Amino acid sequence: MNSAQQLVKCLEHEGVEYIFGIPGEENIGIMDALLSSKIEFITTRHEQGAAFMADVYGRLTGRAGVCMSTLGPGATNLVTGVADANMDRAPIVAIAGQGATTRLHKESHQILDLVNLFDPITKYSVQILEPEIVPEVVRKAFKNAQAEKPGAAFIDFPENVADMEHEYIEPLKVQSPQHPVAPLGSAKRVLKALSEAKNPVIIAGNGVIRFDACDELLAFAEAANAPVATSFMAKGAIPSSHPLSIGTVGMKAHDLVAFGIEESDLVICIGLDMVEYTPSFWNPNADIRIISIDASPAEVDTHFIPDIGMVGDIKDSLSRLAKRANAHTDNTITDLHHSIKAELCAHADDTGFPVKPQKIICDLRAVMDPEDIVISDVGAHKMWMARMFQAERPNTCIISNGFASMGIALPGAIAAKLVHPDRNILAVAGDSGFMMNNQEIETALRLKLNITIIIFNDNKYGLIEWHQMREYGRSSHIDVTNPDFVKFAESFGAKGYYVKRAEDLQDVLKTAMNDGTVSIIDCPVDYSENMKLTARLKTLESPLEGKSK
Repeated sequence: MNSAQQLVKCLEHEGVEYIFGIPGEENIGIMDALLSSKIEFITTRHEQGAAFMADVYGRLTGRAGVCMSTLGPGATNLVTGVADANMDRAPIVAIAGQGATTRLHKESHQILDLVNLFDPITKYSVQILEPEIVPEVVRKAFKNAQAEKPGAAFIDFPENVADMEHEYIEPLKVQSPQHPVAPLGSAKRVLKALSEAKNPVIIAGNGVIRFDACDELLAFAEAANAPVATSFMAKGAIPSSHPLSIGTVGMKAHDLVAFGIEESDLVICIGLDMVEYTPSFWNPNADIRIISIDASPAEVDTHFIPDIGMVGDIKDSLSRLAKRANAHTDNTITDLHHSIKAELCAHADDTGFPVKPQKIICDLRAVMDPEDIVISDVGAHKMWMARMFQAERPNTCIISNGFASMGIALPGAIAAKLVHPDRNILAVAGDSGFMMNNQEIETALRLKLNITIIIFNDNKYGLIEWHQMREYGRSSHIDVTNPDFVKFAESFGAKGYYVKRAEDLQDVLKTAMNDGTVSIIDCPVDYSENMKLTARLKTLESPLEGKSK
């Protein structure tokens, strides 16, 4: 067989179900080999969309999603999605065709040094130069991508190497190292610090979900009677409805959850990545006592110096702690739950138009089952989703908050539907983010997928306006003009809806979710609420005043 066929055999051996990408001249050997493979190639309309699909596939499954492009501009189009996966800890393997090795040493058509281009945004970047190393390269790429903390790997595959014939080589055995358990001594120190604290608080990060440790997190929190805040990317690690849930951290502004951290005398960070929430926002004076429970040592940061580091398998660590922790019967921070719940439901019956973002999110939650999945794009709506959407299960609210790239929602929804065909999948996007990868509507229709996209439409780069108004009191160069999104949807063969009244939104959502095809909802949004929230958070008073230490 040739090297391209060998590569495909190795991908099959890794359990690859889908490759997302676009065929090109320099990867036609792989494309031909896939005709004889059980791997399904998903032809996308842009390589960035392909990378985002692989990204979300990796987040939801824990197995590396695979995307592919040709050389040059095809490969550079992968960069944003690959960087997003790498910084958001999603396992992904990107493969790019390359020109023949006989022209890599000189100026030549579409030739770029792709290995060095991808090196800063991956955990492993390599070029295949000999057929014999294909099994090792593929195994190493997947091992690196999937190892904690997961991320991206990149394979550069020159076209002449892909065509080289050789004897078939068995793919290497698929192995993943067992995570070491934390030393017994560190568990004892954590328990001692916990027993000495009066008002401990837990901040759970995405690592809890990656380790499938949500049940253990809940057991530990209940055993210690310690309230839990989650990062954007850990929403659902504890059900939002649980009495110990005190909301989401991640906003720079001083939100209700911040009072819980301030009133705490011990913050236990579990699987929290620094890319999710800069410690200086919640520990500005670097004086909070911190415990870090994670699979790797804590990042060095002036505002994040743990007193105790419990390094090892997160699931095992939490299980051991839950069995021996004693409840804090007088932990007053648990009272935050009721204040936050009231805040989240305050606009459920609002009839204002354009529709307030709080109302849109309340209605989204009302029509979705607990296991349904929402993929949030990046923009002003992301901040509202992170703050208000009440996730009851892990990996049911996917938010990119490491690299935080616009354009992920629609491609991400396609991947989510392929992973979970039995669930409702909703993509939430701003008008500007939606326009960045709207071409993937055709991909979703071709795959006959039932997904719903709701557009928070303000004809602006709304998040940037929010920042500008907060910093300078005026906006600059943020206005855009959008197409008629209903006609735009229909031009693809999708369903299109326009929300005319706030009272209609729930019915429109229910109809769209049951269309059996791609449905796009254009919902005008009242982003005057952005600055109203900023003003209100500045005057927010702690509901815990006089109750704690």
